[in-house]
Order: sequence, then C-alpha cells, then structure tokens
Amino acid sequence: MATVSMTVNGKAVTADIDPRTLLVQFLREQLRLTGSHVGCDTSHCGACVVHVDGRAVKSCTMLAAQADGAHVLTIEGLAANGALHPMQQAFRDHHGLQCGFCTPGMIMSAIDLVNRRGPNLDDNIIRDELKGNLCRCTGYHNVVKAVGAGARAMAAQRQQRAAE
Repeated sequence: MATVSMTVNGKAVTADIDPRTLLVQFLREQLRLTGSHVGCDTSHCGACVVHVDGRAVKSCTMLAAQADGAHVLTIEGLAANGALHPMQQAFRDHHGLQCGFCTPGMIMSAIDLVNRRGPNLDDNIIRDELKGNLCRCTGYHNVVKAVGAGARAMAAQRQQRAAE
C-alpha cells in the first residue's frame, strides 16, 4: 500500500492505495467522482481527462501516486455557486453533446485549450486540439461551436473579474 495526498476540486484528500491504482480509478472508485469516464483504457478516447496542476491529462494513463501533492480538478469541480462553468454552459447552449459519455473529457480538454491558446480559436485549431477526444455520437460540428463559444465566454468572465 501507498499513501497519497492531493487536493481534488479544492479539498484535501489523503488515502491508502495500491501503488498500481490509476488516477481515474482513484477518482471514481475511492472518491466517488464518476464524471471522468473510462472509455478505452488505452488513452485514445479522452473521456477520462482531468486537470492536474492546471494541465489536462488522461487519467487512465496516470497513476494516482503520480498525482501525490498535486491539485486535481475534475468535471465535478467546475461549477461554482450553482452556476455552470462557461464551457459547460456553452456545451449546453450549443448542443455539444448527445449521450454525454465523452462530454466531461471534451469540456476539460477544451478548458485546457483555452488556457493554453487563448480565446481566439478558429474551427481548425479546435478540431486539431480535440483530436484526442473521441465522440461516437456526433459529427463534432456542435462540439466545435460550443468550444468556440465557451472560449469567448471564458474570456469575458476573466475580463469581468479583472474589472471588479
């Protein structure tokens, strides 16, 4: 057994785990944060994407022990005070989901994209950046629209906070 400590969605967490436990298993099975999904178990689909220390990672290929001391953000940690994160709201408003299985990973990847590249994203950049996130339901058209709208909404929210 190994002991891990990390901050998950703003809360300190310490647990004893098998050293072979994947981060996605730890989140889903021990912390009961089931928004991150296991779709392929081989790092191809992106349904398991979470943020570790501010960067998107596929949690099915990262050991929980590798996140020891890290700040982990999952889809459950995005909404604040009952309001959806701007990217979540954009996916809702622009119908960027169907069955919803891939949506948490798409949203987490999209937020990472905006944080890295800024809000001025054309469709080609969005499609290229999300190629590690697979959706089996859509043709990605609405996903791309949602990410663009979410990027603009994130930028507007940042400007509003800076003005306050």
